[in-house]
Amino acid sequence: MTSIRHHPDSATLMSFAAGALAEPLSAACSVHVSMCAQCRGELRDMELVGAALLGSTSAPGARVRPPARPPEPAVAEPAGDGISDALPAPIANRYGLALDQIPWKRLAPGVWQHRLALSPSAQGELYFIKLAPGCRLPLHGHAGAELTVVVTGAFTDASGEFRRGDIQDIDNSIEHQPLGDKEEGCICLVAAEGPYLLKL
Repeated sequence: MTSIRHHPDSATLMSFAAGALAEPLSAACSVHVSMCAQCRGELRDMELVGAALLGSTSAPGARVRPPARPPEPAVAEPAGDGISDALPAPIANRYGLALDQIPWKRLAPGVWQHRLALSPSAQGELYFIKLAPGCRLPLHGHAGAELTVVVTGAFTDASGEFRRGDIQDIDNSIEHQPLGDKEEGCICLVAAEGPYLLKL
């Protein structure tokens, strides 16, 4: 089974459980949770605590909504090395995409992007980014929170290595320059509150 080492910040997961994350961030968190048994368990606990707190403050006879069911695992990981190239179910089902059907747009040598549509009133951005082996993004900062979930391969930056299922949870205080794995490259789902800010 894939070993997931990087998880969302507790505050991010709590906001996700409460339905308070912006649409793109919620989509990325849903993808990670669908791949991560640890976070599914934490989410279940948060929702149970939330339901209990609502129950204790409700008027007598008021009905409390049961906690939402956490996402099921996105794909059955195969036996053996635990590698799967399937898109996680929350994103595959919503957009009707398979990994080999993504219509990539080339941004630079070794870098491709595919933007995903959001609801008309949604703020932020949601897109796939693909890095060829050994290619990197330019050094950049962020105009708000950014969640990056690795779908295939791996990338590294100053904060460590991120592999399939890992999520990087950063804010506008962070600048980084992700580098695709030298053998596999990577495909990631990126959710951001605003555009990234290039550092010249």
